[in-house]
Amino acid sequence: MRIALGIEYDGSRFLGWQTQPGGGGAQDALERALSAIAGAPVSVTAAGRTDRGVHARGQVAHFDTDARRPESAWVRGVNALLPEDAAVLWARQVDGEFHARYSAVSRTYRYVLLNRAVRPALASRYTGWFHAPLDVAAMREAAALLVGEHDFSAFRSAECQAKTPVRSLHALEIERRGDTRVDFVLRANAFLHHMVRNVVGTLVYVGKGKQAPHWVREVLDSRERSRAAPTFAAAGLYLEAVEYEAKWGLGQSAPAELALPVDS
Repeated sequence: MRIALGIEYDGSRFLGWQTQPGGGGAQDALERALSAIAGAPVSVTAAGRTDRGVHARGQVAHFDTDARRPESAWVRGVNALLPEDAAVLWARQVDGEFHARYSAVSRTYRYVLLNRAVRPALASRYTGWFHAPLDVAAMREAAALLVGEHDFSAFRSAECQAKTPVRSLHALEIERRGDTRVDFVLRANAFLHHMVRNVVGTLVYVGKGKQAPHWVREVLDSRERSRAAPTFAAAGLYLEAVEYEAKWGLGQSAPAELALPVDS
């Protein structure tokens, strides 16, 4: 049977999601724990391959197994064998045609940015940082120019292996959270490698007054990575949620509110 899982993990503790030769990926840790519960080797497929340092609050994965276990075994049993930096949030038996990656209709990422004069200490692994004041209104004006279906070549890494740079960005919201925190929330059908971090860096150029909002559209239309801002740090990026059609019966709830030491 096929089982779907909801997972969260601290990306600073793993070498990214994907399995690594030395076993340092979040996937490696999960497969070891699942295999122990199943009593046989288990291979998992995730909705998204997060990079080293990128966190997940709503990663979704699936695996196939002949082992008959209650859903609680795939949650509490697996969590007892996972390192403290990763946890299974829920487990559901799903139709064999379900695929964690290809059945997803959208993905939501959140980038948490500490916006104050001095760098973070307590939250250094969990937020990006920018020292100068940011104009949130200007960034929102620029962000609106990116929403829709576009060729996002200017915001993809040189290592990106996607077959096409065209993506549909459904929403890009910028939230001011207290005096020192700015969140960028992006929802799209899919994302290119480093796309979110490159978009955030480019919007920060607008927010600090280096560029006017309309410049973002010029960058987008250029399709040249060199025109956009440098890639922002991985620490502030979270895979927030993966959305599926109701027919798959997952019914997972949205992640709880994200609290960080920078909140004010």
